[in-house]
Amino acid sequence: MTPAVFSHGSLRLYLLSLLDESPKHGYELIQALSDRFGGTYSPSAGTIYPRLSKLEEEGLVTKTTVGRKTVYAITDAGRTELQTRASELDDIENEVTDSLRRMADEVRAGVNQAMKSLRADLAAAARDAKRDAQAATGGGAPKDATPDPRAESRFALRQAEIVLNEFRQQVRADLRRASGRTGIPDAAITELRDGLTRLRTELLDRLPL
Repeated sequence: MTPAVFSHGSLRLYLLSLLDESPKHGYELIQALSDRFGGTYSPSAGTIYPRLSKLEEEGLVTKTTVGRKTVYAITDAGRTELQTRASELDDIENEVTDSLRRMADEVRAGVNQAMKSLRADLAAAARDAKRDAQAATGGGAPKDATPDPRAESRFALRQAEIVLNEFRQQVRADLRRASGRTGIPDAAITELRDGLTRLRTELLDRLPL
């Protein structure tokens, strides 16, 4: 999710809602936002602290120093503002949920397509390996010539490694784009892990182990 979900004043309201749960210092607020957004949005200190200062100036939060940390707490005036703008906060929560679902669907679709491509590439590599190995033994060789199974296996392994490397690069590029644009939901990583596990199981079923 991009920070654009927070329209003007929305992040300020969201910070108040987090402080209404319990007093927090700046890093705890950043971590709470990251957790609330499934790791897809983690605001910088330069985003959080100016808003906290503004909230303090308006009398909506107070701050106290505890050791080396500055802890912020909501005031009665801050709670009143939350109550007054409760419907806006609900709209923000709904938008967050919708955004996370859209991102999860996008990443899941990309992972599924990459899995299909990997299966097709592995199948094509196996066919190429068999054909090339037969050609290497000589298409014009005597009919009773026996192909070297070890040579075929080595060639197939090289082809599989090429396919896997291409897959890794493709998925890595997809994930980097998602990370820079919207972030990567935890559900997408789970889907990737489960998909790779299923693919490995299918591959093991076909291998003469």
